[in-house]
Amino acid sequence: MGDPSPAAGLNHVYDTLFRCYGPQNWWPAETPFEMMAGAILTQSTAWSNVEKAVANLKKAGSLSPAAFRNLDVAELAALIRPSGYYNAKAKKLKALAEWLETLDDDPTALKSVAPNELRQELLGVHGIGPETADSILLYALEMPFFVIDAYTRRLFSRLGIAPCPDRYDDWQQLFTTALTPDPALYNEFHALIVNHAKTFCRVRPRCSECCLRIDCRDADKLINPLKV
Repeated sequence: MGDPSPAAGLNHVYDTLFRCYGPQNWWPAETPFEMMAGAILTQSTAWSNVEKAVANLKKAGSLSPAAFRNLDVAELAALIRPSGYYNAKAKKLKALAEWLETLDDDPTALKSVAPNELRQELLGVHGIGPETADSILLYALEMPFFVIDAYTRRLFSRLGIAPCPDRYDDWQQLFTTALTPDPALYNEFHALIVNHAKTFCRVRPRCSECCLRIDCRDADKLINPLKV
């Protein structure tokens, strides 16, 4: 990658992925609240399953904070069943809706709260951890918090760009220190990472077709494990 600094490495990866895939136009949702709910529904499941759950909620006229509060856990769980872990997720969605009630169910009001303070508030809501909180902050509220997920860890560990120790906050600092604090950039970069990791940098990767193969320290041993 030439310059070995993290900033140069991350920007090189971004440029390469953008040339490979183009703009991602992510997150696919009609409202900030739909994005917030989607951030919970996507926990431990594929996005295709989230789309089915969201479609059920829309068909039932139940994709709103007030609707979540009015449904009991079993009713909400039945609607989001395609997303998996539906009983646990129903409780998380209701907790999110109860928290939003204090803001008159207006997610846009959250933009007036200091970003770090808002992140701490989100982390205090049942079922919202750092990755989900940062997804809400970035995608629903357009705040500069880089989302660290399993795809990001896998790709950049293979590329040899990883923090030590391997903790969420250390990963996030790696990105936020190296990149301009721009929500649009963070959105695009994370979406590109997800696309690439799902398409090529899988658990069992397709290294021979990967646009980052020349930069990947693990590519040869992943393609030819018997040679290492």
